[in-house]
Amino acid sequence: MQLQAIICDWAGTTVDFGCFAPVAVFVEVFRRQGVSITTAEARTPMGLQKRDHIRTLAHMPDVHARWQTVHHRPPAEADIDAMYADSVVVQTQSISAHADVIPGCTEAIAACRARGLKIGSTTGYSRAVMDILHPLAAAAGYAPDTLVVPDDVPKGRPAPWMMYMNAMRLNIYPMATVVKVGDTVPDIEEGRNAGAWTVGISMTGNELGLSAAEVAALAPAELTARLDAITARLYEASAHYVVRSIADLPLLLDTIDARLAAGERP
Repeated sequence: MQLQAIICDWAGTTVDFGCFAPVAVFVEVFRRQGVSITTAEARTPMGLQKRDHIRTLAHMPDVHARWQTVHHRPPAEADIDAMYADSVVVQTQSISAHADVIPGCTEAIAACRARGLKIGSTTGYSRAVMDILHPLAAAAGYAPDTLVVPDDVPKGRPAPWMMYMNAMRLNIYPMATVVKVGDTVPDIEEGRNAGAWTVGISMTGNELGLSAAEVAALAPAELTARLDAITARLYEASAHYVVRSIADLPLLLDTIDARLAAGERP
């Protein structure tokens, strides 16, 4: 048994170093409701389908209290629906500014393809957003074989359905021959729930939440300390491996193949 496919997240994993595109959108849609949220709060549920992300944000204790102060009632599903509709509009207007492919991604994907691996992808973005982002990434050199969005399945992350849909479209099984790569805890949970190997990303994604320039400006000791804490969180979420960037992914593939050949499973 050998690896057959890699299934990658998008923002923070293959594009949008620092995962900035969704953050400003969540801050904006809550602002339109008269409720202020911080960027740290906006990042907390990252990786979920965007409607679930907004719902989770609205029910975080501090945000819920601010909402109650402004509206004199708790947030209702109609409010979640309205903010989600707003988020799709705002995101489609802004996503092109965050479509840069993360350094080393195209080379890592090429190395995976050279091993005969297929490339799938999952995301928390809607189809409307990905209809803009996908061709921009392809023009920059990153074009996975499949793209599955939450619209395609009964439930987004951490449910495994997007992983299974990728496997069906790629015509591969068992899931033990698949590696899921992502920068958030829901990414790891999605991969584990599907029975795949999971690789967390510590430096280029939402957990660190810094641009490439901001990362370069950090003192090495501070960067290491922050990444160590992120690595610990991703391992706590049951990641099999954690690397700084997708550029480091090819270094793991021989190790995973060896574990498969030895009879190990995720």
